[in-house]
Amino acid sequence: MTPREASQAPLEFGGPLGVTAMLLLLPATMFHLLLAARSGPARLLGPPAYLPGLEELWSPRVLLLLFIWLGLQVALYLLPARKVAEGLELKDKNRLRYPINGAWGFPIPVPESELHGLGWVPSLAGGALMTRSPVGISCCYSVPGHVCVQCVLSVEDLLCCGSGFQALVLTAMLVGLGVSVGLPLEALPGMLLPLAFATTLTSFIFSLLLYAKALTAPVSALAPGGNSGNHIYDFFLGRELNPRLGSFDFKYFCELRPGLIGWVVINLALLMREAELRGSPSLAMWLVNGFQLLYVGDALWYEVRLDWAREANGILRMSSGLSLCVWVLSLQESVLTTMDIIHDGFGFMLAFGDLAWVPFTYSLQAQFLLYHPQPLGMPMALLICLIKAIGYYIFRGANSQKNTFRKNPSDPSVAGLETIPTATGRQLLVSGWWGMVRHPNYLGDLIMALAWSLPCGVSHLLPYFYLLYFTALLVHREARDEQQCLRKYGRAWQEYCQRVPYRILPYVY
Repeated sequence: MTPREASQAPLEFGGPLGVTAMLLLLPATMFHLLLAARSGPARLLGPPAYLPGLEELWSPRVLLLLFIWLGLQVALYLLPARKVAEGLELKDKNRLRYPINGAWGFPIPVPESELHGLGWVPSLAGGALMTRSPVGISCCYSVPGHVCVQCVLSVEDLLCCGSGFQALVLTAMLVGLGVSVGLPLEALPGMLLPLAFATTLTSFIFSLLLYAKALTAPVSALAPGGNSGNHIYDFFLGRELNPRLGSFDFKYFCELRPGLIGWVVINLALLMREAELRGSPSLAMWLVNGFQLLYVGDALWYEVRLDWAREANGILRMSSGLSLCVWVLSLQESVLTTMDIIHDGFGFMLAFGDLAWVPFTYSLQAQFLLYHPQPLGMPMALLICLIKAIGYYIFRGANSQKNTFRKNPSDPSVAGLETIPTATGRQLLVSGWWGMVRHPNYLGDLIMALAWSLPCGVSHLLPYFYLLYFTALLVHREARDEQQCLRKYGRAWQEYCQRVPYRILPYVY
């Protein structure tokens, strides 16, 4: 892409003026949500109950905690990968390689009765649980009535992974031992404001360094829309498509690691804090934690043998139907075909979004429930679980069908689907999930977002912010998808739109 071509690329988000406003509004919105969740009125609209001073926002100790967290995730990223996947072809005809080991690093709360029922034998030493099971070993620590299981591979796979995975097991043991000797994870909710401030500041400085690096990048490495020539616009969108330091891919790391896993940790800390305050976590809190854990688990790929996947599903199946839904682990490779990876540059938009926006705003429902507990009966809980299951079924079915077709159109599960040939040589699916609406995965996403919010009741609008925001985000992204597909596939895309007239919601939109 030449500078002339880049300057003719359509500007998004209202151009330089729009992204300047977003540079200010996105962090401000995040802090407003954090303040509103802990305030008495819990108003989504209107000014916050109070504005914190700098002494409440800035803490060197919290900044150190953030760097320790980021350092841990970097170390896990650098562990020897059990599989390496190739991304899509770039403009220079090369393909970047990505390690696939993302689900190695986060804990899952499971009822103790479930472990005993499945033949897990825990041994307690100083409060930390080193669990030996028929399929592997794990380091755990107690939550009232539950243990927090660090999933591992089978013993056979553990031995095959060598010193890298052994280092991960040692880290999990140290974390478990730390909690057992007094590491107060339940204190994390009280640190969310300074932690969000430190993460925002880090994201801004990180984005400046990324922009400086991009100034020396070759033209072939630039993002399609991030080299407009306007410094503020390019800083926000990201000038370089896939900035790397050696084999360390910054965008891929941030997409799947610190923010997503941090979101789960924050949710868990909120659950533990509620248990400390009220004796046990509420049913609503369990649902929110379980639903969002499922979502994150789905995004992270964990290469395991089939027998371990089956037993893990058994462990994570709800004992009373309420502690956790089935945790389904899917291909982390699918993220390599998303717009974030193949089209968007890596600038402030994605850096702040991945590192700060995701963990601190996506945990809003759990934050709300900690400060504003809501009654939830069993019939309503089961109905919410059904809504979540429907959304997940659509989301996972559509994404799996798309990824399977991209990798192997002859696969028996997709070979019989109707397609439209394009001038690029690729085929457009026009039946199955992708014949129902043009973006069925977005429909599933929105249904799941509704299920996340319903446990918070209907007395406040605040917990539904994610649903409102995500609807706007997906409608905007869908419009970007449509423009890019029209440019790429031309008449074939027009025919597809005629065959599949609805974009996200059948018969409505």
